[in-house]
Amino acid sequence: MKTIGVTGGIGSGKSSVVKMFSELGIPVYIADVRAKKLMNASNELKENIIKRLGNQSYINGQLNRKFVAKLIFNDTEKLKQLNAIVHPAVHDDFKKWKKQLEDKNYNYCIYEAAILYESNRQHICDYTILVTAPKEIRINRVINRDKINKNEVLERMKHQWSDERKQKLADYIIHNIDYKSTRESVNKIHNLLQNS
Repeated sequence: MKTIGVTGGIGSGKSSVVKMFSELGIPVYIADVRAKKLMNASNELKENIIKRLGNQSYINGQLNRKFVAKLIFNDTEKLKQLNAIVHPAVHDDFKKWKKQLEDKNYNYCIYEAAILYESNRQHICDYTILVTAPKEIRINRVINRDKINKNEVLERMKHQWSDERKQKLADYIIHNIDYKSTRESVNKIHNLLQNS
């Protein structure tokens, strides 16, 4: 079973694209969602995160996401430290998840990660799909979704590579501007992957 990485900058619409693959019956692993679960479930991760980021990282045993987000988006060193703790745990979790699918006869599965290239995780993928959208559309999507201001969105964007840089590494690119053409792109890539 092949692993297909799906990535894209904040607000590009990765979730919508991944949902379309899921609707086609493809198993989907969403790294950010699994990472959050692991950060709340694993005592080892909790201890390491508290050691690096401080006691305020958790409230009543649950990750204090606002505190952690504010901390890591203002301090690149802290972001690197957090990634160094969480990424190996997510990688192990993905391997276990994929192993459980082995006898199900899927041609491929989806591994969705916001910073696939930035964290050099494209090497675990057979192919990668980059989801893009114009910057202004992305900014508006995030403002509406996360109820934050434009400066906060731009601050988060600074921590991700540009689409131009990512395009050089992508096997497929989906320009996610309107539903119909995105759906057509997903179907086309799905057919190629089913037959490759």
